[in-house]
Amino acid sequence: MKKIILALTIAIFSLGLIVQASDLVIESKTQSFSEGDNKIKFNGDVKVSVDDLKVVGDSADVNMDDNQKLDTATFYDKPYAYEIKKNKKREVKANILKVSLITKIVRAEGDTQSVVFDGKVPIVVINADVQEYNTNTNVMTATGNVTMKYKDIDTISDKAIIKMDKSGDLQTLELIGNGQVKQKGNDSYADRFFYNSATKIITATGNTTSNMVDNDGKKLTLKSNMQEFLQDKNTFSASGNVRVWYDDYYAIGPKINVYPNKEGKPNDIYFVGRSSITQGVRTIYADKIKMKMKPKDFEAEGNTRTVIKNIGSDNGESTGNSGMTLGL
Repeated sequence: MKKIILALTIAIFSLGLIVQASDLVIESKTQSFSEGDNKIKFNGDVKVSVDDLKVVGDSADVNMDDNQKLDTATFYDKPYAYEIKKNKKREVKANILKVSLITKIVRAEGDTQSVVFDGKVPIVVINADVQEYNTNTNVMTATGNVTMKYKDIDTISDKAIIKMDKSGDLQTLELIGNGQVKQKGNDSYADRFFYNSATKIITATGNTTSNMVDNDGKKLTLKSNMQEFLQDKNTFSASGNVRVWYDDYYAIGPKINVYPNKEGKPNDIYFVGRSSITQGVRTIYADKIKMKMKPKDFEAEGNTRTVIKNIGSDNGESTGNSGMTLGL
């Protein structure tokens, strides 16, 4: 979970197409005005310029308000919008693109795709049913079958909200509804992922599951109500009905803290509160448990109790007794 959000904080910047108070220039083969519709219509090789924003398409119209001021420019038939600044290029493709000249909101509808290029190399790709950028609040919202890709990192969610500051640096990133984050065999699932760049904390809540693979190919699976990663300390915690599977270990408890080894891989897991760890037929209960993956071992302390299942079972021979006795 940590690498995906960290990478996106570096890669996602000013994805919205900013529309400031400035001239709107529209070129086309034909232009017409309908007083009944109160619209200016453009057809054939439509080209639009607003500051650094360029839009090209086959047809467009611009609504006029009651004071005959430009309201909303709508582009049809799969328009293409782009913005170039220095070596960075941002582009948006959609079935319909709407640019509000009053609210300063850019809205892409239908098979939308936003791409950020570094030179000619795409570094971020976002697909969704709808993408909307509010230039007043610097918030980009994508809804409906949202996917984001950065190199080998993929995310899926019902909705994504990206908030940036005035300079275009990311402040918060939120994935809402059926969130999935995947990279190189590691994946996380949750109802909601939230990243805050100021605190550098990633939080996953609601039916959270994380799967991590170590260098030997063994998988650590962790399920809980909430999971949190602290980037600065490279530590991980989980709380609420925590369950951990690793190799032949199965452990449960109310809360855990996970610390990495020298290679940065999760290795030491500390269970806080009454917990248990099961290996085969043996289950150990304790107030505190330390589970280590390499070398694989564990330590339990505080009111420890061990239960070993099915010890001393027999076939119920002549005496009809079973289990361990003193022969009385």
